[in-house]
Amino acid sequence: MARKPIQTAFYTLVVVRSGDRFLLVQECKHNQQWYFPAGRVEAGETFVEAARREALEEAGIPIIIDGILRMEHTPLGNNARVRMIFVARPEDDTPPKTVPDNQSLGASWFSWKDLEKLSLRSPHVKEILNYLAHGGRIYPLNLISFEGAPYKI
Repeated sequence: MARKPIQTAFYTLVVVRSGDRFLLVQECKHNQQWYFPAGRVEAGETFVEAARREALEEAGIPIIIDGILRMEHTPLGNNARVRMIFVARPEDDTPPKTVPDNQSLGASWFSWKDLEKLSLRSPHVKEILNYLAHGGRIYPLNLISFEGAPYKI
């Protein structure tokens, strides 16, 4: 007997770093708190494409993805959630967006000290940045592939 497929939602989260500053967006929802660029992977998109799109839509910043911080899989009863967390850097000197829209209220660069003044959406913001600041491992992008891709040494 065939098993019923598990409905799974796929998300990306992007930690964008420039020197000792990190890019955060002020969200339209979630009490307008500050968080990383993040969102759902849309139909036909790869995780990497979704991460680049979310950073551009929410923060106005084109990015270069340097690697994978972590992949999370969370079973939720009859559903599941998969989130890929990337580490990236800005592609150029484009300033963060300042005009609110339906994606975010704006974005800005913050140092570690600045975080104390912000209303953060989650304690995971500081936890992730602390992990990176203390040499946390970043995995190569080639961990993500498509079915049937050749194995290369």
